Amino acid sequence: MAKIKFEFDNTEGQTLAGLLESPESSDGFAHCAIFAHCFTCGKDIAAASRIARALANSGIAVLRFDFTGLGNSDGDFANTNFSSNVQDIVAAAHALEERYTAPSLLIGHSLGGAAVLSAAEHIPSLKGVVTIAAPATAQHVKHLFCEVEPELAKEGHAKVEIGPRKFDVKQQLIDDLNQHADMKHIGKLNMPLLVFHSPLDTIVDVSEAGHIYNAAKHPKSFISLDKADHLLSNKDDSHYVATTMAAWASRYLTSQTVSAEHRLRVEEGSVKITELDKKFLRGMYTYSHQFQADEPVSFGGTNLGPNPYDLLLMSLGSCTSMTIRMYANHKKWPLDDVIIDLKHEKTHAEDCTDCEKSGKKVDRITRHIEFVGELSDEQRGRLLEIADRCPVHRTLENNPVVETIMA
Repeated sequence: MAKIKFEFDNTEGQTLAGLLESPESSDGFAHCAIFAHCFTCGKDIAAASRIARALANSGIAVLRFDFTGLGNSDGDFANTNFSSNVQDIVAAAHALEERYTAPSLLIGHSLGGAAVLSAAEHIPSLKGVVTIAAPATAQHVKHLFCEVEPELAKEGHAKVEIGPRKFDVKQQLIDDLNQHADMKHIGKLNMPLLVFHSPLDTIVDVSEAGHIYNAAKHPKSFISLDKADHLLSNKDDSHYVATTMAAWASRYLTSQTVSAEHRLRVEEGSVKITELDKKFLRGMYTYSHQFQADEPVSFGGTNLGPNPYDLLLMSLGSCTSMTIRMYANHKKWPLDDVIIDLKHEKTHAEDCTDCEKSGKKVDRITRHIEFVGELSDEQRGRLLEIADRCPVHRTLENNPVVETIMA
């Protein structure tokens, strides 16, 4: 995983400071997300940092940045508003597309969640939107300015205390919030939505998640963050959000280049392989299932799936395990579990008289099998013999002929 400094300009030409958490140090990751933080927070709050790192470890690069006037970004916070936050997110998406790849996901925490819901319609590359402890509309934060509203109306500006800090705000911020009071844009998302919220959130009530969910159209999902606080200060909560999000997103990211109609053309007993990027990421489809294959980062891939040799070993191992289980069940033997470890390597051919000169090597697959249960030595020996009768094993040993035909 790599951290890449990422600066870009907003619509006013001011430089915004960001950090790109990447699954690798090169430019080749396949999927990217933008994380929008909560109101007056910065890109380095604990929840944003932890979620970004966890997603990067799952193969999804994440850009988190400071909105205009916050953190290390240029600009004056007093001149910003909800609309400018939305514009900052869209500017970040454009910068990502120019330098790496267009974002597939928008993730927003608290008011950042409301912002990504508004920004989504302006970013055509998106495959999904995620909100965490978010209000349904920007108007929700107006309560923070109740005490200074008379001063804002009279002077046009005021200082307001939000958390441990004081901020200069202007009347234009309140006016802008009033323009974002409905939820029509949520119903027009036209993409998958995942909503996280805690029933114990004392900053943004969980009822806001209900408003978002009810306003959105399917596919949509809601996950309750039991016992979590608004800022996800417990690292276990952040990790849970990230791992759940990655699993949810995989449904929509792995098949982005292949239409559902095309996948349904796979006949029973056949498989279809398609490109998911212009490097090594591949979609693999059967009549009923879909997977993906890739190469590790060290080989120039994005490590979003097993490599072809890993898949070969998985095929042999799973078939071996099934064959052993079927035999043990038939015999009613007390086999509690079967654990198989496989390794593939190239070795010098033992029967080659001039192997040192020719460099001839053969493929060797080593298969270690562990039987768990109250089995006798005779039963264990028989199960080991049965392992060699697995259909995939027999196919590999029969030197199958591969015929290649141009479609």
